[in-house]
Amino acid sequence: MSLLDPDHHYRLDLEWTGDRGVGTTGYRSYGRDHVLRAVGKSDIAGSSDRVFHGDADRWNPEELLIAALSQCHLLSYLHVATNHGLVVVGYRDSPEGLMRQDDSGGGAFVSVTLRPVVTVATLAGVDAADARRLARSLHAEAASKCFIAASVAFPVHHEPETVVAAASH
Repeated sequence: MSLLDPDHHYRLDLEWTGDRGVGTTGYRSYGRDHVLRAVGKSDIAGSSDRVFHGDADRWNPEELLIAALSQCHLLSYLHVATNHGLVVVGYRDSPEGLMRQDDSGGGAFVSVTLRPVVTVATLAGVDAADARRLARSLHAEAASKCFIAASVAFPVHHEPETVVAAASH
């Protein structure tokens, strides 16, 4: 895989580990536990959300989707910040998603909101207000470059906050 090749392939393995000895003989007879694996990476213990009879101690697909959106925005943001000469020294996010069930038992996400708090360093000749404006403006460019956000059928909102790091002496 190279940057020149427009196709990027990703492979993983998923194994259901929730058979309690009777398979899927009833809705409550099986566990929702599963393991995600990829070569060279730590396993991810997954399940369904607790409300769907899952294990609350394991990651569920809904959380993983929100995590993927948050990670993608972070990585895209760091890229565009570098390109614009903005020095990011800290980044955290507390994303939240809204999924709505329908009458058939299915459903879909209707939105995800990312809440990144970006800490930037000021550079010589750049005041804090300009650094904040630049930092805030780069979220739109980062969003446009996020492969995961471009792949979902619901809006991904951004409520960014910018902190300017105190100059060190």
